[in-house]
Amino acid sequence: MNISIITVGKIKEKYLKDAIEEYSKRLSKYCKFYIIEVPDEQTKENASEVELDLVKEKEAERILAKIPKDAYVFSLEIEGKQMDSVAFAKELSSITVKGKSHIAFVIGGSIGLHKSVSDRANEHLSFSKMTFPHQLMRVILLEQIYRAFRINNNEPYHK
Repeated sequence: MNISIITVGKIKEKYLKDAIEEYSKRLSKYCKFYIIEVPDEQTKENASEVELDLVKEKEAERILAKIPKDAYVFSLEIEGKQMDSVAFAKELSSITVKGKSHIAFVIGGSIGLHKSVSDRANEHLSFSKMTFPHQLMRVILLEQIYRAFRINNNEPYHK
């Protein structure tokens, strides 16, 4: 199985880089794992809705170019479907049983995702109604993917 996280922007904070590296190492036991970073667009202070949409559109072009054509795509969005860890694990397992060998997760930039990315996604996933920094969301997503593999392999993992 191949899993990609396609995300806008780079991680600057060492503690987040360390956590990402740790979960990437753990995931290597279960899948081929890739983090694909696309450059973020500068957003000026007090940008209009039109300007914000243009920024998201430019980021979307970069994101969409990186999504493998055959991938099953989850976009991470506040209004997406929420599920617990066991349901998420079952969902990932179900996707592979249906013959998909590549799952891609998309994390937008600080102002979110353009509609074109949402339209490409097979599912919209939300981890909470709360807003998280997109850099931290990488760590949270990685932990949940790792947890899903542990659950699906009947391996112990704290609850």
